Amino acid sequence: MDNEKMDSSVPVEQVGASGTEDTMVTAPTADTAVEKQRTTATAEETNDCEPAGPQTDENRQGVAVDFSDEEAALAASAPEFELEENADEQNASDKEDGTAARTADYTGKTKEELVAEFARLLDACPVQTLRADVEAIKVAFYKTYRNETEQRRKAFLEAGGAAEEFVAPADEQEQRFKSLFAEYRRKRNEFIAQTDAEKEENYKAKLQIIDELKELIGSNETLNHTFNAFRELQRRWKETGPVPQTHVKDLWETYNLHVENFYNFIKIDKELRDMDLKKNYEAKLRLCEEAEALVLESSVITAFHKLQKLHEQWREIGPVANEYKEQLWDRFRMASSKINKRHQEYFDNVKEEQKRNLDLKTELCVKTEELVSVPPATRKEWNKASDRLIEIQKVWKTIGFAPKKDNTRIYERFRNACDKFFENKRAFYLRTKTEMEDNLRLKNEICAAAEALSESDEWKKTTDELIALQKKWKEIGPVSRRHSDAVWKRFRAACDRFFERKSAHFSAIDSQYEENLAKKRQLLEELRNFAVEEREKGFEALKELQRRWSETGFVPIKQKEAVQNEYRKLVDDIFARLRGSERERHLERFRGKITSMASEGGNDRRMRHERDRLYNKLKQLEADVALLENNIGFFAKSKNAEAMIRDVNEKITRSREEMATLVEKINLIDKQGE
Repeated sequence: MDNEKMDSSVPVEQVGASGTEDTMVTAPTADTAVEKQRTTATAEETNDCEPAGPQTDENRQGVAVDFSDEEAALAASAPEFELEENADEQNASDKEDGTAARTADYTGKTKEELVAEFARLLDACPVQTLRADVEAIKVAFYKTYRNETEQRRKAFLEAGGAAEEFVAPADEQEQRFKSLFAEYRRKRNEFIAQTDAEKEENYKAKLQIIDELKELIGSNETLNHTFNAFRELQRRWKETGPVPQTHVKDLWETYNLHVENFYNFIKIDKELRDMDLKKNYEAKLRLCEEAEALVLESSVITAFHKLQKLHEQWREIGPVANEYKEQLWDRFRMASSKINKRHQEYFDNVKEEQKRNLDLKTELCVKTEELVSVPPATRKEWNKASDRLIEIQKVWKTIGFAPKKDNTRIYERFRNACDKFFENKRAFYLRTKTEMEDNLRLKNEICAAAEALSESDEWKKTTDELIALQKKWKEIGPVSRRHSDAVWKRFRAACDRFFERKSAHFSAIDSQYEENLAKKRQLLEELRNFAVEEREKGFEALKELQRRWSETGFVPIKQKEAVQNEYRKLVDDIFARLRGSERERHLERFRGKITSMASEGGNDRRMRHERDRLYNKLKQLEADVALLENNIGFFAKSKNAEAMIRDVNEKITRSREEMATLVEKINLIDKQGE
C-alpha cells in the first residue's frame, strides 16, 4: 500500500450472504500533506544505511523534519526539489513488523557535513529507503544556507550597501547538493519504473495462476495430484509480488472465487478439508488478535500501517468453515474499525488544529499589516514597533502548520508584511542618516561661527549673537552618535571660551563698582547732613555734590536702583528747602513794594495793573499744567517714557509752586486795597 497517498477504499474481507468474503470496508482517507509531514520513510537494517546522529523518541513517533524555520521549508519545497508520490518507497522501507526505522537529527550540522552525509547514504542505501532522510537533509541544508545568507546581507547593509543591490554569492556546496539531489531523483525514477514493470509482470503471473486454477478444476487427474497442484498454485500466488493498485480488488475477488470453486469441485474428504479449514481458521484468529492488539498501539500512524499488512495477509489466507466465517470477519472488522476510527479522528483533529493555526496566523498577519499601514515617525516609535513585530514573530514560531492549501499563502502574506515593515524601517533610517549628515554640517557651521566670536570684546553684542546661535543649535535635529559628542564639545568649548573671558572682564569691573558704591554712599551721607544757609551758597554747594555724584562710576546692578532713588529724594528735598527760603524772602520784598505803593497817593491804577499781570500769569500757568498733565498719557507709549514723565512732573511741581506764590501775591494786593 502507498502509506502517503492511500486509495480511499482499502479492500477488507467480509462474509456476505453468499458465504464469500467479497465485500469492501471503507478506510478513512489520510490528508497526504499532513501525513507526509508526520511519517518517515525507513532505511533497511544495515549498518551502512543507519542514519548518522542521535535518535529521538520524536523520530520514532514519525516526525521527520522540524519545519519551524518556514523560510528554509519554502526554499526546500522549490519546484526543482519536487518528487512524485510513490507507494513502493514506504512499502520497501517498512520492516516486517510494520514499524518505521529511525531518521537522523540533522540540526546543527554544517552544509559540508550534510552534503557528505547525503552522498554517503546515496552510495550505501537502496534509493527507495532514503525519502525521509533526503527531506530532512534538504531542510537542514537550506536552514543553514539561509542563516549564512542573512549574515552576509546584514554585513552588506552595515557596510552601507542598499538592500536591493545585495546579491548572494554562488555557493559551491549548494551546487553540490543540487547535483546529489538530481542523482537521487534519477535513481528513484529508475526504481519506480522498475517497480511498475515488476508489478505488471506480477499481474500477468497472477492471471496465469488463475487460468491454471480454472484448468485444474476441470482436470481428470487423481485427487492427490490435483490437490498438490492446487497447493503449488497457492504457493506461487503468495510468492508473486504486488500488482498495480487498480487491479488489486478484481484480481483478488477472481482468485478467491476460483479457490471456492476448486473446493466445491474436488469434494475433498471431510477430514482433509476440515484440517485445511482449521489451519485457515487459526491463521485468521491470530490476525484478529493482532488487529485487536493494534487498538492499544500508541502511534496511530504505525497502527494504521500495520493494519494494512494484516489485511493483505487476511486476503492470502484461504476460507474457513462456514460457521466461523461471519464470526471471525466481524471480530477482525470491529478491530479494524476502531483503528480506522482512531486514524480518522487523528487526522480530523490535525485538520481542526491546522484551521485554528490558520486563524491565529491570519490574526498575526493583520497585526503586522497594521504596523506597516501606519509607519512610525520617530526613532523611538520605530524601536517600539520593531519590538512589537519581534514579539509577533516569536508567537508565529510557536504556532504549527496551517492546512497545506493555505500554509504557503499565509506564510508568504506574513513574510511580505514583515519585509515591507523592514523596508520602510530601512528607508526611514536612510532618510534619517541623510538628515543627520545635514544636521552635522549645520552644527559644524555654528561651531565655526561660535569660534570666530569667542575672542570678541564686544560683550553685549557677542553675548546676544551666541545666545542666538544656541537657540539655532536647539532647533537643528540630532546627528549620529559617533559625531554627537565631538560636535557638541566643540560648540560648548567656543561658548565657554567667550563667557569665561567675559566673566573675567566683569569680575575686574565688579571690584571697581564696589569702590564706586562706597563713594556714593559717602555722598549720600553728605546730602543727609546738608545745611541750607544762604540761597546762593546753598545752590553752589548742591551743584558741587551733584558733580561729584555724576563723576563717580557705576555701582553693582543690585544696589543701583536703591542708591539712585535715595540720591534723588535727598536732592529734591534740598531743592525744596532752598526754594522755600527764597520764596519767603521774595514774598517779603513784594509785601514791602505793595505797602510803598499804597502810601503814595494816586497809585491805585498801578496796583490794579500789577494784580491783572499776576492774575494773567496765574491763568497761563494753570493752562500749562493742564497741558503737561494731558501729555503724560502720551509719553507712557513712547521709548524712554520714564525719564520724560519724571521731567514733566518736575515742571508741573515747579509751576504749582509758582502758582501758589502768585496767589499769595494777589491776596496781598487785595488786602492792601481793603
